[in-house]
Amino acid sequence: MNEPAAVSFTGLVDLLAAELGGRAVSCSDEYFAEAQNLLQPGRGVFIPEKFTERGKWMDGWESRRKRSEGYDWCMLKLGAPGRVLGLDIDTHHFNGNHPQFASVEGVNAPPDVSAETLAAMRWHELLAQAPIRPDAQNVFAAIDVGPVSHLRLNIFPDGGVARFRAFGRVQATWQAAELDEDTQRHVAPHLVDLAALANGGVALACSNARFSPMNNLLLPGRAENMGGGWETRRTRGPNVDWVMIQLATRGRALVIEVDTNHFKGNFPDRCSIEVIDAPGARITDLVRSEHWRTLVPDTKLSAHTRHFFEHLPGVTSSHLRLNIIPDGGISRLRAWGARET
Repeated sequence: MNEPAAVSFTGLVDLLAAELGGRAVSCSDEYFAEAQNLLQPGRGVFIPEKFTERGKWMDGWESRRKRSEGYDWCMLKLGAPGRVLGLDIDTHHFNGNHPQFASVEGVNAPPDVSAETLAAMRWHELLAQAPIRPDAQNVFAAIDVGPVSHLRLNIFPDGGVARFRAFGRVQATWQAAELDEDTQRHVAPHLVDLAALANGGVALACSNARFSPMNNLLLPGRAENMGGGWETRRTRGPNVDWVMIQLATRGRALVIEVDTNHFKGNFPDRCSIEVIDAPGARITDLVRSEHWRTLVPDTKLSAHTRHFFEHLPGVTSSHLRLNIIPDGGISRLRAWGARET
């Protein structure tokens, strides 16, 4: 039986996602299950017959039963610093061993800060202590305290949480990316990826995302498997699937990469790319607009291949639309270019 799709915040990025670089820094206790599990994809699984030498195996973070005063906590580093606007404390499969209450705090700290220094900093409350339901997504609006780099999840008094999500908007640092050898052959070192989640790009809408979500396209690195990209359902007859990206900032895309890594029998036959300069436009207006300009014309694609489209005209744009014909999967989309000043 398939799990129902998780509730999410459309237009926002999970700043804590492990795929984005989020990681657990320190915690009070992780006797039954490690805190890093909080940041993994999906909602967590339950395997009835699976045990460890410490007890029942659980897909999440679980502390031992507290026999003294106090509460358990976990400090986590965001994959990308930003403003946290929504929180999901998901206790999927934790029923009877979930926390009674939880709260969340945030702080903006240097990237190389030690756990000891981090713990001693002044933290700001994003979520006051709130009741937590068992085996459920506990979704909250967060108090906007400005950009943060780390979060602290407090659970009262102890127990287990399957996943922890912090949805928000990236505060781009625009640090120079480390380019792999293939990319260096096509992309000048001064260019930035205008579409990257880590820089504040976000997928706004798509025609279909039956097998994997659209924001996967904009994650760092190359996907580990086919599930790490964006894949649409099979169609029959003429069709064009599409995904619309809000760039991290207005800019001029000079090199586009369309990577079909791992997509071998299900890659699109062709693709094209369009751009538009319409800052602040509503999604519905963008979908209907006749002002999209072709950046990359209809072009054949190959399986399991990185396609670089170079020497583009450098049109100032706020949004990009990738069209795939007729359907299929794309692993990564990069829009290397120059920011508008």
